[in-house]
Amino acid sequence: MEEGLTILEAIKRDFACRDIDIRTYSPLALAYIGDAIYDLVIRTIVVERGNTSANKLHKKTVGYVNARVQAKMIESLLDELTEEEQAVYKRGRNAKSYTTAKNASVIEYRKATGFEALCGYLYLTGKQERMLALIKKAVELVGMKI
Repeated sequence: MEEGLTILEAIKRDFACRDIDIRTYSPLALAYIGDAIYDLVIRTIVVERGNTSANKLHKKTVGYVNARVQAKMIESLLDELTEEEQAVYKRGRNAKSYTTAKNASVIEYRKATGFEALCGYLYLTGKQERMLALIKKAVELVGMKI
């Protein structure tokens, strides 16, 4: 990967992904990629904070990557979001999903889906710094210690 090239740019280049208007993506598609990128951010932080067994890393990660925590995070961030970001969050939150979380209420699951949609949207629009700033702010507001 070239210096200064984001992973998204490298993926698009190396795998000949075509440019698609992000507004045409379904909110659940945004949540799908958002879930993965949020998980990657948290896993990266956990690994960077301590080289330990995979089991311990997994247990620590699960504390941050679940619907209940994500719902709290987005609730704490709502006043920080731009109108555009709020609209993406609401589209994700209101999307008709046919799955639910094991350890969260339907409301928490829907809020978490909105949060993931927002992460996916920011990632796919090249706004990774904004995404990371929001995740960092949410971690601080919720009082989590990664």
